[in-house]
Parts: sequence; C-alpha cells; structure tokens
Amino acid sequence: MPNIKSAKKRVKVIEKKTLRNNMIKSGYKSAVKKFEEAVNAGNIDEAKVLLAEATKKIDQACSKGVIVKNTAARKKSNLSKKLNSAIA
Repeated sequence: MPNIKSAKKRVKVIEKKTLRNNMIKSGYKSAVKKFEEAVNAGNIDEAKVLLAEATKKIDQACSKGVIVKNTAARKKSNLSKKLNSAIA
C-alpha cells in the first residue's frame, strides 16, 4: 500500500479507470458475440444490423484508448469477412 498522499490518489484513479475500461471492453465483446451468434444461426439480415453495432462499439473502444487503432481495424475486418463468407 502506498504511504504518500499522491500515490494513494493514483491508486484510486487507476481503479476508476480500470472499471471504465473493463466496462467498455465488455460492451464491445458482447456486441461481437451477438454478431457471431447471428452469423452462425444464419440470420444474415440481423447479422448486418449487429455488424454495424459491433463496429460502433469497437470504434468507441478505440477512441477511448481501450484498444489500439490497428487492433480495432483488424477486429472490424475479421467481422466483415465473416459476414461476407456467410452471405456467399
């Protein structure tokens, strides 16, 4: 445990930020999971809507600094590939 006042504050701030980051990460992971379930079930129309939502959540996570820009681009690309292969 920290003894210095500023170090104690940093611990509190980091805990808050960690909770926020985990919430954002959980949100985009669940959006991706819903999309993948729709693709596996064969619901193409629903999957297109869920792809837009998942892409939005990934972009939000990227803008908040939870995931890196290239990671976000890779995840969105993989989701698009899955949808296109399901359509074909």
